[in-house]
Amino acid sequence: MKRYAFLLLLLTTARAFAATWVSSAPTADAFPLVANGHAATWNLSPTADAVVRLAADDVRADIERVTGLRPAEAATSAHPHPLVLVGTLGNHPRIDALVAAGKLDVGELAGAWESFVITTVDRALVIVGSDRRGTAFGVYELAQAIGVSPWHWWADVAPAPRNALYVAPGTRRFGPPSVKYRGIFLNDEDWGLQPWAAETFEPATGDIGPQTYEKVFELLLRLKANTLWPAMHACTQAFNLNPANAALADAYAIVMGSSHAEPLLRNNVGEWTAPKPDYNYVSNRDGVRAYWEERMRTNGAYENLYTLGMRGIHDSGIQGTTSDEQRITVLEQVFADQRELLETYVTSSTTPPPQIFCAYKEVLDLYRQGLAVPDDVTIVWPDDNFGYVRNFASPDEQARSGGFGVYYHISYLGRPMAYLWLNTTPPALIWEEMAKSHAHGADQVWIVNVGDLKPAEIGTEFFLDLAWDLRRWNPDTLADFLPAWAAREFGSAQADAITDVMNRYYQLNSVRKPEHLQWWTPLKESPQPSPFTSTEIDARFAAFATLRTEVDRIAAALPPARQAAFFQLVSYPIHGAALANQRYFAGERGDAPTAHAADSALHAITAEFDTIADGKWRGFMRLEPADNDWRSMRIGAWEMPHFPAKIEPADRAAIDLDLPAAATDVWRVIPGLGHSGQALTIWPFDTPRKAALTVTFDVPPTTDDDWTLELHRLPTHPIDPEHGQPVTLTLDDDRTLTLDATTPDGSAAWADGVLNQRVTHRIELGPLTPGRHTLTLTAGPGLVIDELRLRPD
Repeated sequence: MKRYAFLLLLLTTARAFAATWVSSAPTADAFPLVANGHAATWNLSPTADAVVRLAADDVRADIERVTGLRPAEAATSAHPHPLVLVGTLGNHPRIDALVAAGKLDVGELAGAWESFVITTVDRALVIVGSDRRGTAFGVYELAQAIGVSPWHWWADVAPAPRNALYVAPGTRRFGPPSVKYRGIFLNDEDWGLQPWAAETFEPATGDIGPQTYEKVFELLLRLKANTLWPAMHACTQAFNLNPANAALADAYAIVMGSSHAEPLLRNNVGEWTAPKPDYNYVSNRDGVRAYWEERMRTNGAYENLYTLGMRGIHDSGIQGTTSDEQRITVLEQVFADQRELLETYVTSSTTPPPQIFCAYKEVLDLYRQGLAVPDDVTIVWPDDNFGYVRNFASPDEQARSGGFGVYYHISYLGRPMAYLWLNTTPPALIWEEMAKSHAHGADQVWIVNVGDLKPAEIGTEFFLDLAWDLRRWNPDTLADFLPAWAAREFGSAQADAITDVMNRYYQLNSVRKPEHLQWWTPLKESPQPSPFTSTEIDARFAAFATLRTEVDRIAAALPPARQAAFFQLVSYPIHGAALANQRYFAGERGDAPTAHAADSALHAITAEFDTIADGKWRGFMRLEPADNDWRSMRIGAWEMPHFPAKIEPADRAAIDLDLPAAATDVWRVIPGLGHSGQALTIWPFDTPRKAALTVTFDVPPTTDDDWTLELHRLPTHPIDPEHGQPVTLTLDDDRTLTLDATTPDGSAAWADGVLNQRVTHRIELGPLTPGRHTLTLTAGPGLVIDELRLRPD
């Protein structure tokens, strides 16, 4: 994607989401957005795009929410100053006149993708975009600058009231984004979003419909996203069966797409009405093609991101084929036929419309076997559903004109066990995997599966923030995200305390997600206790108890206006995770009173979700599992287990090697990553994939024993799958050990790795001489070391 040098100057910083260019006190030459009981008047072009008008209306309401004054809108720019001029370059006469007169320097804004400039000129505040979304993003940027959270509606975040708003003089330039198409996938909506919309928010529709999607579209724009894969389970009417949905998406300038299993905007779960076996391109090519053609006729005039290829109905394998060779042949014919339909019916652009091929599940193996994807189609790599990206483009592949993208999960319904309840994917893991993907060419499309959207607010925002401006985030700035988020949502006074509890929340749940608190595969294995020792369980109890106490202290210090948001974003997730752990581990120990009390408290706090914000979220929050559906891939309903008492051998003292002390210019500590919260990996991520880089660890004095080296790593996938992830370990420069730190994708070892959120490799060292030692590790990019430990045998 072309870069525009003038737009690389961002006056926002990694310490804050919104710049400090709006204040409550006047400064020299500041623009009075709201001052002395008067709000500046807004002026839009008579021919402004619908999304620009919608954004302006939203932000004028935001100003009223903050100051109590709603700005008026003037039909012409001849209205007396102060005046806010909002428009797209080439579509606002007054703005264009300022540019022509040399008073407004827009640099290379013309033709840029989704970029904007905010400046003060000629006693006016000017927000000018390169295109319709760029202008809308600029308007919503002003909303954040005055203190309005993107989650003001979806999480009831109340802005701090202010009597006046002054915009500092100067020019602020934003864009283009790091990723061209950035969005979310609403998925597995059966237990939260759909029943809430149907019963509470949109009862007239009785479903997720235009009223709900309007709120989703506004949120996406506030987060500078531009793409949506809509909800698609059988409980929800297909998005495009209601023409009002697509028309609304167009008004909000949202690019509509569809998931890997829904080619050409067709929701096969709800729209394929013929017998399921007929969804077969081998035996019913004409029928399936006509089915796709119908959607192209109705939606070809809109701005869409078209998914190519074919899988079975509802995320199943392609039908009618018996070998990979045949599947490849069929898919290549599907590509040709689908692209012919696009050429015939798509009228939304003069260039070929954007197209993706999502290499999800078994389809990735077909690609690796030689499936030919048209060069101008974007190949979207999947993660393994647990946050670890499965493939990275080679240097040769990166020459493709269509480029690459990523389909990522922070919520998942599937094997070995789903996680649909709380959002516990650490921002550090999202950064590590997505920044690594971007460094290997994945800069065209990023889609994140957010499940029901709530309570995935933090992960959703961070993913989209990375996609908008990845340059802001690196190992040195990563730890700034949560403090800035907490300050914006709850004020600076409690920001550090909130950051601390959220960091510990992510780290504790990086050991085991609350939805994975059973150590057996659903419907396949007999119940078995966890591998945790009594000491480890005690430490886990104590850590969660401390978190709960601290969260309650913070809540008591917050004003009433911020209580609903704090409950949703901080209190419920932390109390919920803590109670789930207490319930499970007390039950494992046979402590029935404590386990049942935790279970009752967990149900009570979940029921409280129905009462916050005057019942706004009634019916949204459900404990996992919410019902008996999909039982083969979900944790079982909790009941008091009956495990025999654990017989625990004496745990002889192990030696942990200090990862931060071993960091180098290329081996960098990633704060907040892994069980340790300080995992080590090679950065920058565009380090050549065949590089072999060393890092040396000091080993504290050992005793005269036999020792085992434990290498704990994150279950990341190799950057070069053909060569795996070789690791060489050299002890004291005289003993060399090798291993391949690769876990076969989809294997039992992989399943254990993603549930435990790390993989352990054990190497028997034998006896070591007493005293200090050194351990040198050599590996290529992609290895993420969580802990290194010497354990006496």
